[in-house]
Amino acid sequence: MEIRQLEGAIEAILFTMGEAVELCQIAKAIQQDKATTEKLIHNLMDKYQDEGRGIHIIELENSYQLCTKRDYYGCLIRIAMQPQKPALTDVMLETLSIIAYKQPVTKAEIEKIRGVKSDHAVNKLVEYNLVKELGRLDAPGRPILFGTTEEFLRTFGVQGLEELPSVDPVKMADFKAEAEEEIQLKLDV
Repeated sequence: MEIRQLEGAIEAILFTMGEAVELCQIAKAIQQDKATTEKLIHNLMDKYQDEGRGIHIIELENSYQLCTKRDYYGCLIRIAMQPQKPALTDVMLETLSIIAYKQPVTKAEIEKIRGVKSDHAVNKLVEYNLVKELGRLDAPGRPILFGTTEEFLRTFGVQGLEELPSVDPVKMADFKAEAEEEIQLKLDV
């Protein structure tokens, strides 16, 4: 196949799958090595950018997905007559941040950190496909371990968890001190 046909095959694969496809799967499908396939994908990414197209290819942990550019979300929402993303409450964002930084994590660990029940928040995050079950902890009761999904990466515009902002140790120490003080106040009451 010539380059144009290979690029067309990659576009067809990514369009048809509708979700992220691993580089090795794309390479196998177009019968090319990973390096060549990756170069073809990055050439397509550059072409879409240079031509100002309404679509682009994003990279998510060595996988690729064909997506609509954010610039055109308004048009899509108007045609669909409903927003594309659910609103996340402060409780859901707090729970999601715990899962993102501590994964794999159980509900009990989340609740220990938050200090309150987290069933509803975790269930909503699973429903929104931002969090998924990663397996079960080898402990009594075999609690479910939760972690983030590719949708989480897409939603927050990062390619991998290592791109999440790091927690400032000074702020973390202040936060811990505040939390301990709050717990002490509750115990004194």
